[in-house]
Amino acid sequence: MDQLMRINKFLNKLLTLTGGAFLLAMIILTCANIFIRQFTNPIPGAFELMGYAGAVVSAFALGYTQFTNGHIAVDILVNAYPKPLKRMASIINHGVCCVFFAITGWYMVQKALTLKNTGELSETLRIIYYPFILAVAFGFFILALALFTDLLKAVLVRKAGDK
Repeated sequence: MDQLMRINKFLNKLLTLTGGAFLLAMIILTCANIFIRQFTNPIPGAFELMGYAGAVVSAFALGYTQFTNGHIAVDILVNAYPKPLKRMASIINHGVCCVFFAITGWYMVQKALTLKNTGELSETLRIIYYPFILAVAFGFFILALALFTDLLKAVLVRKAGDK
């Protein structure tokens, strides 16, 4: 379990740093586009690049947010449950979400491979964009890993005196 947690932490930090680099590039592109627009036409394809980078930033942040319990949770009803029922709700929630994001990631990989095989290009810049879809799928797989570790923690919960 500790090894899985270390792998999870490493991958989530790596994706967070990569997402941060994409976010910084988005900020620079936006500022450059605003500045250049004052004198001439805007940067061609800036909107397109912002969309791809935004998808990567969002997907790469999901796993880290789950790993650090940073998601907003409305648990007013669950807080009234007794501890065993809370634990069961957590197990079901993490299990269903883990399976959902693993399946979603798998289907995104299939879509990206289809786009690769057909040679699909973006409209404005004419760049291949299946790598962005693969990056989002990877972000979903890392989120599924974070949910899986949370599921294991809920299933393998230890009592106060156990080691």
